[in-house]
Amino acid sequence: MKDGIGENSGIKVDTITKNYGPLRVLAGISMTIPSQKIVAILGPSACGKTTFLSILAGLEQPDAGTVTGLSTQGVGFLFQEPRLLDWLTVYDNLTFVLTDKLPQANLRPAIEEYLKSMDLYAYRNYYPQKLSGGQRQRVAIARALLYPSPVLLMDEPFKSLDLGLKFQLIRDFLELWSKQPRTVICVTHDVKEALLLADEIYFFSQKPTVIKEHFIIRKPRAERSLDDPDLLEMEQEMIKVLIEENNRSPRLL
Repeated sequence: MKDGIGENSGIKVDTITKNYGPLRVLAGISMTIPSQKIVAILGPSACGKTTFLSILAGLEQPDAGTVTGLSTQGVGFLFQEPRLLDWLTVYDNLTFVLTDKLPQANLRPAIEEYLKSMDLYAYRNYYPQKLSGGQRQRVAIARALLYPSPVLLMDEPFKSLDLGLKFQLIRDFLELWSKQPRTVICVTHDVKEALLLADEIYFFSQKPTVIKEHFIIRKPRAERSLDDPDLLEMEQEMIKVLIEENNRSPRLL
């Protein structure tokens, strides 16, 4: 089930290296991220997954290597915490990110469509503190997908949710994403989550971090289930890789 890097690409990462003092975090990361596909990044805790996202976003600079295909593209974010503005209503939180991004005539219909898709329309005039944790994360998902960027970076957005809610929100996310696909790079610690979300999965090693494995999931998302034999086989192989890397101690330069 493992495969090489695909040829149809939107973003090319070439030999990215990042050090913090004597600690080498990323030690030559290369990958090609296809346009309008979802790529998941898994690996041990603190192996540099979030650092990698920060470099893609331009928030940090690599010590060596290049990222191409992002210079003229906007980037959206979906974080583990919803990061809503508490002094704005649900509706106004969505309006806030769309200022000068959509024609005024299209603004309300777009927001209302997403609120209805995420089962939030009845809560459009609520403030975030009046919502449940799952509802706040739904608002964050709607906001991230409403923002008209061709690339979306996600840093463990489903991590703090209970199992049932997590998989419901993954389904909600994929339903909205399918209406307007964009390139997504998602950091996660959850193998099942990656199997449901991603077209491709990269495993990062312990520090100094390199790409340990690369999987391509060819089964259509509509046909995926957590008890599918092919996905269960892939899950076991991925868990084995994670256990091996978690048992390995990080090293300095």
